[in-house]
Amino acid sequence: MNEKHLKAGLVGFGAWGQHHANAIKVTEGVDLVAIAVPSDASASAAKDAYPDADIYRDFRELVAREDLDFVDVVVPSHLHHEVASAVLETGKHLLLEKPMGVSVDECDDMIRLAREKGSLFAVGHELRLSSMWGKAKSMIDEGYIGDPLYALVELSRNPYRQGADGWRYDIDRVGSWILEEPIHFFDLARWYLEAAGQPESIYATANSRQPDHPELHDNFSAVMHFTGGAYAVVSQTLAAFEHHQTIKVTGTKGALWASWSGAMDRTRHPTFSLRAFNGDEVVDVPIDKPTGELFELEDQIERMVHAIRDGVPLHCSADDGRWSVAMCLAAEASVLANQKVLLADYL
Repeated sequence: MNEKHLKAGLVGFGAWGQHHANAIKVTEGVDLVAIAVPSDASASAAKDAYPDADIYRDFRELVAREDLDFVDVVVPSHLHHEVASAVLETGKHLLLEKPMGVSVDECDDMIRLAREKGSLFAVGHELRLSSMWGKAKSMIDEGYIGDPLYALVELSRNPYRQGADGWRYDIDRVGSWILEEPIHFFDLARWYLEAAGQPESIYATANSRQPDHPELHDNFSAVMHFTGGAYAVVSQTLAAFEHHQTIKVTGTKGALWASWSGAMDRTRHPTFSLRAFNGDEVVDVPIDKPTGELFELEDQIERMVHAIRDGVPLHCSADDGRWSVAMCLAAEASVLANQKVLLADYL
């Protein structure tokens, strides 16, 4: 095994970007040596927290450094294409927060760049690395429930954080609210049911508690059909409390039921469980370590290090990230048209 110590740069130091910085800090084999931030306040906070890192006000100066092995990009969605493209143009490896882009064309352009430059390009669907959500996937792949036929991925929580300058509540910058948290659940649904082919059609509906902002989908549900006959339900409400996520997957032989709850999404003290039925008995499946966004974020950085250094597969490729964007945009179109849409029109 190559034990090269990697150097990482980080673009973005907001609430989630600070968690990315900490994940890099606690990961063996990599040092956070450069941070790019947009404001004086962020620059001061970054320098206080990481005095050994170089702080830049222009991300282009960070990207131009020749000593960086990869760059972690955590900026508002509408900036993903601009910043990520700058990283890829230099041939550096890239970890990009979800959504990969706000359009499929943006995704295609970044994929093209990564291939031309030979760069590894991972997208931040960190739930795939969860000790519990990932365990469910491995059990499905091992045939525990037979052939998968149905998946429910559901979230009940309080409203989103607005983000710096309220960008997440600005439809011109967020692109679509479905590209925010529901994108994780579309990714999981497709991942769990991949033995049943690819998503083929979506019907989605949504409403808002805010009459002046119907584009802010407080309640959202979608039914997605796959080419092999399976289907998935992705559902979310932001009109609830705390953070509670559930998956249920059924197959020709059995079923899985996983649940996760916390006072907030970014907690290190959640409650969680995975129960399984193989057609004969129901069992509680042991989970070998805590699960939650903060834990998976650390796992994501570790996977990026091993992918660069040791050649292990990325946890979520750019092609998978593109699929997630396409599913969300198709769902948004379905909400607006109040009718089923075909995925082929968005791929």
